[in-house]
Amino acid sequence: MSGLIVGIILVPQAIAYCLLAGLQPIYGLYTSFFSNIIYFFMGTSRHVSVGIFSLMSLMVGQVVDREVYLAGFDLSEDTNVDTMQLGDIWNSTVSSSISTVNLSMGGLSMECGKECYAITIAAALTFLAGIYQVLMAVFQLGFVSVYLSAPMLDGFATGASITILTVQAKYLLGLKIPRHQGYGTVIITWINIFKNIHKTNFCDLITSTICLAVLVAAKELGDRYKDRLKIPLPTELVVVTVATLVSHFANLNGLYSSSISGAIPTGFIPPKVPSFELMPRVVFDAIPLGIISFAFTVSLSEMFAKKNGYTVRPNQEMIAIGFCNIIPSFFHCFTTSAALAKTMVKDSTGCQTQVSSVISAFVVLLVLLVFAPLFYSLQKCVLACIIIVSLRGALRKFQDVPKQWQLNKIDAVVWSITMLSSALISVEMGLLVGVIFSMLCVVARTQVPKVAILGQVQDTGFYEDSSEYENLLTVPKVKIFRFQAPLYYANKDFFLKSLYKSVGVEPFLEITKKKKAEKRAKQLAAKQARENDLDKTNGEATVSLVPKELDFHTVVLDCSSMPFMDTTGMITFKGIVKDYKEVGVSILLACCNPSVIESLKRGGFFGIEDKDISSMLFYTVHSAVLFAKSRESTVNDSVV
Repeated sequence: MSGLIVGIILVPQAIAYCLLAGLQPIYGLYTSFFSNIIYFFMGTSRHVSVGIFSLMSLMVGQVVDREVYLAGFDLSEDTNVDTMQLGDIWNSTVSSSISTVNLSMGGLSMECGKECYAITIAAALTFLAGIYQVLMAVFQLGFVSVYLSAPMLDGFATGASITILTVQAKYLLGLKIPRHQGYGTVIITWINIFKNIHKTNFCDLITSTICLAVLVAAKELGDRYKDRLKIPLPTELVVVTVATLVSHFANLNGLYSSSISGAIPTGFIPPKVPSFELMPRVVFDAIPLGIISFAFTVSLSEMFAKKNGYTVRPNQEMIAIGFCNIIPSFFHCFTTSAALAKTMVKDSTGCQTQVSSVISAFVVLLVLLVFAPLFYSLQKCVLACIIIVSLRGALRKFQDVPKQWQLNKIDAVVWSITMLSSALISVEMGLLVGVIFSMLCVVARTQVPKVAILGQVQDTGFYEDSSEYENLLTVPKVKIFRFQAPLYYANKDFFLKSLYKSVGVEPFLEITKKKKAEKRAKQLAAKQARENDLDKTNGEATVSLVPKELDFHTVVLDCSSMPFMDTTGMITFKGIVKDYKEVGVSILLACCNPSVIESLKRGGFFGIEDKDISSMLFYTVHSAVLFAKSRESTVNDSVV
């Protein structure tokens, strides 16, 4: 049952998402069929539904349209004619007015028309994306996904959704506007839409309004009563069926020039080796495709595995999704990924194994072999409505921004920057900006971390931030400093400045003051001796001009929030111990984790054979404080 339901949902989406990919609907059906079959044999998740995903389709479409445009083809809509066969699509023998390019494929030279060239680009792009994914699995590079934070991915998905909505808006109005090439797609497309608004096809506009109303209402009802509904409503299939019948019998294309899907042939095109000639043109475009595809697939696999109490092998998932792209690329398919919506449907309908994927594939196969020509009269605006309504989840993320701002302002900024760059610049650039900005935020947090002077909780051995808690006791003649970040080359200057500011003493300045005072004292004593010819005043003058002693004798460094340090950090610790010793202040370390201790030992921080470790390193802050007090008492006793 689960596979049948997903298959019913999959068919209209497979046809619709081809609008985003800039390809004929037949290729969406091919992609859905082969990806489900391959994942059944290679995947480890029981619930993930692999197939066409709106974000992947958009990214493929941008590359396809760019290359088609650069090859000299006309990007205007409806270049396909009313009737065509499989061979016609591939060889472009339908119309002599369609441009062709010479292309070498599998050692054969052939003329390739617009639709043929578009799917050839998509197949080459998909093949490379799959190769990248398999190589990442082989070389254990799955850690790359660690740098794709949740706020960044959410912002990326929302920005891409805005782009998808913008690209589909022209279909709602029946406008024939070529997709913008380059940066600023959202802005340029809306400008072109408003420039051509007077050319709106009212038949498409009315159809779009009705379809959007029905789809949104059905989705809202489904969300509200999902606990009562055993299976999700097949709204897309109903809308597609009814719209196709109305368009056919009312002859909307003939009477009102409504843009329709056109002929979708039955059967399969013979497999072809992806064009190695074209791969250098898309070699870099395949990188973000491969990364986003495997990131969504692995994250969804792990999420639903955890929810249902089993485990998946992330490395095998990368290999599986890689071959879900490599093998189908020989059968005229484009890039696939795990899709959240269909995966949730599988989970909610009681799916237990990937047998459901096989059933979904056979539903698609049935359409491919029998029912595909029946979608001839289906209006493109109906497909655009299906795509736009599927973006509800991503667009609703705007509602979460105020809450995210309250929870974590940096995450909210990461989401906003990624979303805006994805929407206003380009999807690929948005991904790059999001990753770089996220990493810069992490670096910034470690470069300018929180620091604190600690106070003692009364009648306990615990110490907390004096600025965060009230009624904490100040330890006499002991300063306790906490640095809440790793100590490494990029933040060692901030560490030193924060330490000096927090304890109120900058050693080299104190040393300089002391030397100047001593020098002035000697000069004054010499002057007085010359004037009075008396040397007895020399000691008094010296004492009166030397700075008074500090109000503390020990600084305890709480290293509990310091996960590691590099060589620069170790040298910095050595430096502060030496500098503070010259002004009569001892440095003690507390709560160091093993990696920090090991770094200090390797650097000889504790002396030869670590002979000073027992007097410099302590397991708790309290034990360090007690040691400092006991040493002060010992010093006082010896003085007495």
